[in-house]
Amino acid sequence: MTQVALPTAEPRPRLRQLGTFTAMLARDLRVLRRQFGQFLLRTIMQPLLFVFVFAYVFPKIGQGFSSGHGATFTTILVPGLIAVSINFQGIQSVAIPLVQEFSVSKEIEDRVLAPVPVWAVALEKIVAGAIQAIIAALVVFPIVDLVHARGAAPIIHVHSWPLFVFALVFSSFLAASGGLLIGTLIEPRKITLLFSVIVLPITFLGCVYYPWATLSPIPWLKYLVLLNPLVYMTEALRASLTPQLPHMPVWAFSLALVGGSIGLGALALRTFYRRVVS
Repeated sequence: MTQVALPTAEPRPRLRQLGTFTAMLARDLRVLRRQFGQFLLRTIMQPLLFVFVFAYVFPKIGQGFSSGHGATFTTILVPGLIAVSINFQGIQSVAIPLVQEFSVSKEIEDRVLAPVPVWAVALEKIVAGAIQAIIAALVVFPIVDLVHARGAAPIIHVHSWPLFVFALVFSSFLAASGGLLIGTLIEPRKITLLFSVIVLPITFLGCVYYPWATLSPIPWLKYLVLLNPLVYMTEALRASLTPQLPHMPVWAFSLALVGGSIGLGALALRTFYRRVVS
């Protein structure tokens, strides 16, 4: 008796799209693994130089800073350095490759032909950028723990693990969303302006070197910097790692990180779609 093979049902569209999304993410992570040496080098240079100068050189030559709250300047600097690494890596890992894909390699045309909606291609870039930002943040910890002069070791501890994970994850997604938005708006010939006009001012006005609460003597600046997303990343990490220092209320930076990640992410997905179909 001849057996007739029954036709197998095709996978559900959502499962097929999820599989494609996972495959694209795995591809980007594989590329990261193959280029991990370069990734590590560009990640550690900035925090390493900051820590070496402020935590080793300055105390050695008798020019250490004091916070006025019984903490060394290194202690103040650690949450800021982690936030800067997250912001820098999140923006760079998404914006620069995206500009190249739109202009030089035209790889974006192949990506949007994948059997997923266009917004899913953009979302995958945000997720991949956020993962790289989290890795960059974790790289900072051994640097600040090992590179410092005697008596200048930072006093940090995870005050609240849920708060620390929350700050780490949402800061990374906020930075990656910003990278996607910048990558879809900036022209290839103006990519050099990314760091001089955007990243550098954000860094110096992101409460990296001082807690936000200490800006009270300059009221106009204290409220102007609230437009800077790096402020909320820094303050969230400061609240979870150095709670002994003044910091922004938890509800304030939590609302900003969640709302900013959703709002900026939605705007970035929209600009990405417009750039692709235009």
